[in-house]
Amino acid sequence: MKIPQNHKCSGPVASRISRRSVVQLGGGVLGGLGLSQLLEAQTVSANSERFSKNSVDDPAVIFVWLPGGPPHMETYDLKPNAPAEYRGQFHPIRTNVAGIEVCELLPQHAKIADKYNLIRSCHHEFADHGGGHKRFLTGRKPKTPTGFVNDAPMVGSVASKFLDSRPNPSGLCNYIVLGNGRVNNVDTFSFGSAYLGNETHPFRVSADPNSDKFKVQNLSLASGLFEERVGDRANLMRGFDTVRRQIEKNDFGRSIDTFNDRALTMITSQKAREAFDLSKEKESLRNRFGRHEWGQRAILARRLVEAGVPWVTVVMENPYVSGISMPKYGTYNWDSHAVNCHLFKDAVVRLPVYDQVISAMIEDLYERGLNRRVMLVVTGEFGRTPRLSTQVGSQTKISQPGRDHWPRAMSMLVSGGGMRTGQVIGSTNAKGEEPKDRPLTPNDLWASVYKHLGINPELSFPDHAGRPMPILPFGESIHELDPVA
Repeated sequence: MKIPQNHKCSGPVASRISRRSVVQLGGGVLGGLGLSQLLEAQTVSANSERFSKNSVDDPAVIFVWLPGGPPHMETYDLKPNAPAEYRGQFHPIRTNVAGIEVCELLPQHAKIADKYNLIRSCHHEFADHGGGHKRFLTGRKPKTPTGFVNDAPMVGSVASKFLDSRPNPSGLCNYIVLGNGRVNNVDTFSFGSAYLGNETHPFRVSADPNSDKFKVQNLSLASGLFEERVGDRANLMRGFDTVRRQIEKNDFGRSIDTFNDRALTMITSQKAREAFDLSKEKESLRNRFGRHEWGQRAILARRLVEAGVPWVTVVMENPYVSGISMPKYGTYNWDSHAVNCHLFKDAVVRLPVYDQVISAMIEDLYERGLNRRVMLVVTGEFGRTPRLSTQVGSQTKISQPGRDHWPRAMSMLVSGGGMRTGQVIGSTNAKGEEPKDRPLTPNDLWASVYKHLGINPELSFPDHAGRPMPILPFGESIHELDPVA
C-alpha cells in the first residue's frame, strides 16, 4: 500500500510541505486534498449536558451497512419447517451456543455465536429502498416513501454533532464512511445530515484498500511532499483562503473557518496517516479478513476506532470485487429480486465472503480487547419477502428464484459494546413474515447505540425552522444489549 503523501483533521505538525504544493491548494484542493469532503467534517461546541453517563472510555461504533436488504431467511432466521415456497434451499446449522442456528453458508459465524447477538424481530413500514434507508437510518418516518435525500439527519451525523466536543488526539474526523465510489454522494445511501448541516457529513474514503496502490486521496498532502515545515502557516492559510472564495459561492462560507483549521491539522497528522496504513497489519490477519475490498475495509474500520474515531460506517454492497468475478446470476448489492439474481446461486458466492469478514471483525475486536469499547452493528434497511418469487433474470434470461422487499421482518447482528452475547432477541412467526415476540423498531436499536456512546437521546437540536427536534422521537434501548458489569 502507498501511504498518501498528503492529508488530515487535527494533530501535531510532523511533516514537510513544498511551497508549490501549498500554493496549489486553491486550484487542486477538490481533487488532491478533497476539501469538499473536509468541509463536511464536523463542528459543534462542547456541552457537558449532551452526554449521559457511560462507564466505557472513548466508546465507538462500527456500523456495517448492507444496502439492498439481506434475506433474513437465508442468513439468520431460517425456517426449515415452512412450506417449500417459503423456506428456500439452505439448511440451518448449529452454532457453539445451544439453540442458536444460522445458515449453512455461515460456518464461521457458527463457531463464534457466543460473541454476538442476533435480533430477529425488528420491523418497520417502508418497503421502498429510499423510504427504507431513510426510515432505518434516521430513526424517523420520512416525509416521502421514496427517494434517498434525507429530511432528517442520519444517525451518524447526529452522533458526530454530539461527539465533536470529545477530543481526538489523532486529528481524524469523528465520522468516517468506507465504501466504493458510491459513498462519495451522501444521498446514495441516505447518509445526508438534513438540517444538521454539511459540516456533520461523514469523511468518505472510496479507494480500494486491497489494492497495492491504495491511497486515501484526502491524505495526499502529508509527508513526502513537505519540503518546509508547516510552520509556514501563513502560506498554507492563503491557499485555503483561495478555496474559501470558491466555497462561499456554494453556501459553505459559514463553516469555512472551522474547516480551514480542521483541514490543516488533518493533512499534517502522522497519526491520521498511520491509521490508514494497512501495511502495519500482519499478512495472516489481512488474509483472515479476506484480500478483497470488504475485508480490508473492515480492518481499516478497526484501525480507525483504535485511533480514536467514534463512528465508522463500512458499506458492504458488492462482493464481486478484488478478483471475485460477478456471474450472470449475481447482483452487485443485496437486492435479491428474481429479476436481479438467482437468490441461491448468488448466496453461494456472497455469503461465504460475508461470513469471512463479519466473523473476522468480531474475533478481532475480542482478541484486541475492544469488545467493550466498540459496538458492532450489521444490518440492511429491511428483510426479504418470506414467500419466494420467480422471474426471468435480466442477465441470465431464464426463470430464477428471488425475494422482494419486506420491511415487516428483518434480522441483524450486534456484537461488542460490553453486552452479554450469545443471545437471540425476538422471533418471527413460522413463515418469517412478522415479529412473533419482542417486536422492535430501528429506533430501539439506535437508542441502544446512543446509550453506548453516552449520548442523551432526550436532547434536541433545531431544524431549519428553528424548531427543536429530538434525537429520537420514540424508541427505547434494548435491555438485552445493555453492558454487563
